[in-house]
Amino acid sequence: MGREKEIRLEAENVNLRHLLARAGIDAAEHKIVEQLQRILLEELHHRVKNTLATVQAITSQSLRTAQSMEHAREAISNRLLALGRVHDLLLRTSWSSAKLAEMLDTAIAPFKTPGARQFLIQSTDIDVGSGAALPLAMILNELCTNAVKYGALSSPKGRVSIITKVDESARRFRLTWAETRGPAVQEPTRRSFGMRLIEQSFVSQLQGTAKVKFVPTGAVCELDVPLAALQPNVD
Repeated sequence: MGREKEIRLEAENVNLRHLLARAGIDAAEHKIVEQLQRILLEELHHRVKNTLATVQAITSQSLRTAQSMEHAREAISNRLLALGRVHDLLLRTSWSSAKLAEMLDTAIAPFKTPGARQFLIQSTDIDVGSGAALPLAMILNELCTNAVKYGALSSPKGRVSIITKVDESARRFRLTWAETRGPAVQEPTRRSFGMRLIEQSFVSQLQGTAKVKFVPTGAVCELDVPLAALQPNVD
């Protein structure tokens, strides 16, 4: 009887150790899941806050500078659609990054006239991080919108060139938007909301500078951005 009791106790101890081991693994896994969930929620919270801040700025400034409610509705709608297009592009890459060429094409796609070939794009082969893709795309959206209303894209003969360059030695990214063959333009007496968004709001998110000039051949915009601010973060 004593021997049988010892065998039974040993078996129970083995089972107990097995259960404790399993409980330890389960607890560790549960802790990891909780930590991962917290990180994801914090990241989601950060992105939602940034997006809502952008939406709030777009809405309030569009209403403030609009000539009419219809004009405000159109401006807000166009800008929110631009936000949505960039979000769709980033979702396809799990919100990590996007190729610069694809991001540029996404930004200008709604403004293309089939068969017209009004855009000439020379793009460098780099990845754009999710934090930089949104302001960069919004800058292009504002430039396209202005060109449709007053510049090169208001004429079938108008042309827009978008040229990007990377200065590896200075670690800078430069983009030049130049309009030609459109109606003659003059330097405006006051900056529109769209131009102020480019020169002050969106470019500040990229830690860079933007210069928009209106020469007789059309608008010219030059962006100068630190390469580190543009590229994806590498942990």
